[in-house]
Amino acid sequence: MSDNASENQVSHQLDQLQQRLQELISLCTKLRVENKSLLDQQASLVEERARLIEKNEMARSKVESMITRLKSMEASQ
Repeated sequence: MSDNASENQVSHQLDQLQQRLQELISLCTKLRVENKSLLDQQASLVEERARLIEKNEMARSKVESMITRLKSMEASQ
């Protein structure tokens, strides 16, 4: 293989490597943005879950209180 052909092959391989590196950089950037979005979404869902648990506990407490009042009214009759 001549020096010129060898240089062309090396140059072609470097071009391919550079293109692949650009693809990987783009993919990393895309994944970083997606990861941030997913982390934000997770944080929002965790907060919503906490609010719903608290709301559920308040509803349970009110229902238990109503049941207790109904039982005491029933017992007094």
